[in-house]
Amino acid sequence: MKPLVVLLLAALASAGASARGDLSAEDLQRVRGITAPTRDFSAPEAFETMQAGAATVKKLINADIFSHASANLSFEGRQQFLVGNGLFRKDWVSAPSSTQASDGLGPLFNARSCQACHVKDGRGTVPGFDPLARTDAVALLLRLSVPPATEAERRALSSGELAALPEPVYGAQLQNFAVAGLPSEGRIAVEYTPITVRLAGGETAILMRPAYRIEDLGYGPMRADTQISPRLAPPMIGLGLLEAIHEDDILAHAAADKGDGISGKPNWVHDLRTGAKVLGRFNWKAGQPTVEQQSAAAFSNDMGLSSPLFPSHHGDCTAAQQACFDMPHGAQPHLGEHEVPARLMDFVSFYSNNLAVPQRRDPDDARVLAGKKLFYEANCIGCHVPKYVTRRDAKQPEHQFQLIWPYTDLLLHDMGEGLADGVSEGQANGREWRTPPLWGIGLTAVVNPNATYLHDGRARSLLEAILWHGGEAQAARDRVVAMTPAERADLIRFLESL
Repeated sequence: MKPLVVLLLAALASAGASARGDLSAEDLQRVRGITAPTRDFSAPEAFETMQAGAATVKKLINADIFSHASANLSFEGRQQFLVGNGLFRKDWVSAPSSTQASDGLGPLFNARSCQACHVKDGRGTVPGFDPLARTDAVALLLRLSVPPATEAERRALSSGELAALPEPVYGAQLQNFAVAGLPSEGRIAVEYTPITVRLAGGETAILMRPAYRIEDLGYGPMRADTQISPRLAPPMIGLGLLEAIHEDDILAHAAADKGDGISGKPNWVHDLRTGAKVLGRFNWKAGQPTVEQQSAAAFSNDMGLSSPLFPSHHGDCTAAQQACFDMPHGAQPHLGEHEVPARLMDFVSFYSNNLAVPQRRDPDDARVLAGKKLFYEANCIGCHVPKYVTRRDAKQPEHQFQLIWPYTDLLLHDMGEGLADGVSEGQANGREWRTPPLWGIGLTAVVNPNATYLHDGRARSLLEAILWHGGEAQAARDRVVAMTPAERADLIRFLESL
């Protein structure tokens, strides 16, 4: 085994030695043993097929594979899941409407439903690489921010009171749709420049570098120093289990020496329910701490719908958009003070927390095992940490003490200039991104044949996604470039088995 792998395995083993106040001494010893990185690539590890523990589903592989409830839900839990599913899929309409439980959309918005962005609970779709086949951007959003100009703004950012400063006229996100009688904020335009990358063995790959601009601004010019960050809707599976990973385990990986200059960093964010500063886990820059808060933020920013955590009925409207505030909202006194009342928000959060991870495919295939060994040797597991045992005291019984295989550390990493957006979010700077989970990634195209990869969908294949890695991941990326064509094929075969 290569010296780097020996170093890395030692680092991961020490990272597993976290405090874990939820475990007895006996349990902690068991957890350390089972989450220690493997040294044997001749056969699958115990329980490796069940990526999400008892929550893993064994279903027919088709376009609905990401839309099943966790396998260990109770009958009552399945009922809640189905109600949440209906809310996740339903189209909201503008107010006033005869369908009072479904109105309040906007006034500015990006989509009419959650499902419109998360296609069949998987990845969203970018407008398209072929200019002749472009579609409106729905799942691809543009976050907007400006640099601080005053001491008060700098204090608000450094204290965590604000994750970013919104653009004064257009707010924190560009909304490219609006209700009748109101102009939308603008339209996303993308142009791609091909980049040729030469690989060992005589192969080449073509990467597509995107350049973004905003056209047809509806409310006058933006500030000249506005920073934009494209964000593509990610898959929804396994979110509740990610929330159930113990904070100590995540922070232990931040402190471990992973080699190659890898230094994972937590993003400490504001929990709107408790008021505390807590570990961020969700979103491309780990800007949200819980599934509930991430869901409520999406209702507000993407659809302009109010909820207990985001009570504004007008979403991301700004003071410079008075016509937006003059539009009617959809809150109904007999249903509650918000357009998405607490009970409905609970159903959506429960649904989002319990979308199941499918079981692995062919983990005992010789080529898959060879690719797994290469994944380790390239130091991909320096960030894509394979496995955890979730908290004994997780909020939901079905998420408690489960051995899971998400392949992420949920930490921020400098991914280099090629992927940089220049936009800060909390402690995440313009070159840093959260390590995305890899479970289910091999079924991406089954769920959405038009889906692509990375935070803005620029990568059309898993190999392209790897080749965009830079910064802390540069050494791992270069090892993939140096592999033989057969080895690269094995590595991709392993990823496709997840």
